[in-house]
Amino acid sequence: MKARKIRDGVYWMGAVDWDRRLFDSLIPLPDGTSYNAYLVQGSEETALLDTVDPAMSDILMSQLESVPQIDYLVAHHAEQDHSGTIPLVIEKYANAKVIATPKGKEMLVDHLRIPAERIITVDDGETLSLGDKALEFIHTPWVHWPETMTTYLREDNILFTCDFLGSHVATTDLYVRDEARVYEAAKRYYAEIMMPFRKIIRKNMEKIEGREIDLIAPSHGPIYDRPSFILDAYRGWVSEKPKNAVVIPYISMHGSTREMVEYLVGALAERGVTVYQFDLAVTDIGKLAITLVDAATIVIGAPTVNVGPHPVVAYAAYLANALRPKLKFATIIGSYGWNTKVVERVAGLIPDLKVEILDPVLCKGGPREADFEALDDLADSIAEKHQEHGFS
Repeated sequence: MKARKIRDGVYWMGAVDWDRRLFDSLIPLPDGTSYNAYLVQGSEETALLDTVDPAMSDILMSQLESVPQIDYLVAHHAEQDHSGTIPLVIEKYANAKVIATPKGKEMLVDHLRIPAERIITVDDGETLSLGDKALEFIHTPWVHWPETMTTYLREDNILFTCDFLGSHVATTDLYVRDEARVYEAAKRYYAEIMMPFRKIIRKNMEKIEGREIDLIAPSHGPIYDRPSFILDAYRGWVSEKPKNAVVIPYISMHGSTREMVEYLVGALAERGVTVYQFDLAVTDIGKLAITLVDAATIVIGAPTVNVGPHPVVAYAAYLANALRPKLKFATIIGSYGWNTKVVERVAGLIPDLKVEILDPVLCKGGPREADFEALDDLADSIAEKHQEHGFS
């Protein structure tokens, strides 16, 4: 695609990656993604904000053929889907200086071998005049690496946020037009990438919200021409209060654990609790992560394999621990053959979840009447605790 005008002297550049389906060999991309760079031309100097993934560097370099001079290249984030084409850009523009946070400079040298003398560091709140346009650099660490920052273009009220507030969506829409689609993509993006840092993100949001913002221009997904759409969503996601919802990731080897899960789902629904059920044999982990954003309780359905949890369940527990959602309660249900230590071992996989562990329900072989009664008791306990804490 060609460069696209956003405002006078401000252009979207970059590449739309329609076919990418996996990020970091881990994160599913069902809707593809984009790598957005932005060109800001002042009356005296020109800045390029971010670059693109090296796999699509030819697209950006083609867009830059008509740009005679770049004085500054702003590197908001050192991860290569944004910084990977910096070496080609500064080779083309021999006088261009790379702008980064002090930590960003260190990482660009380490990861991309960019010469240190080509990098200028900026303090939090520092400004750079391009003539009739000025860039203000706002340090926003841990969205989602330690070196990240955003840039505010004062004259046009545009906030360039890189990964912060982004969404993995491949689209020809320059601005958000299908809000439902972008909302889910942005929530998936937050869940998979940003959620472990939500407390820091709350502070970073306070830093940006004092400014008049007409456009939010991330480096993945379309531009937000209604900034409140994404800011309001983030306020809810990063809050500490979850919703009246339970997530049940499970796997079943011979049907017993599945029977227990399905019974508990029905029991919770009868008590007015929203439930998300995931068979880990077929689950998109991104969908699981999305539901963890708001859930109050996780119930792990774990059959026993050699006295411990099924490996797929262990992976899901490890994932939940790494994402650190605002869960308040957790428990385990499942069946075993002759002996089990599944509760102790699953609990050992989630040390970073600050949750109250509810009484587990385990059965030897298939569930019997007493086991179903225990599941009813568990449903009662979950519903009562949600109500006591005012989760709705």
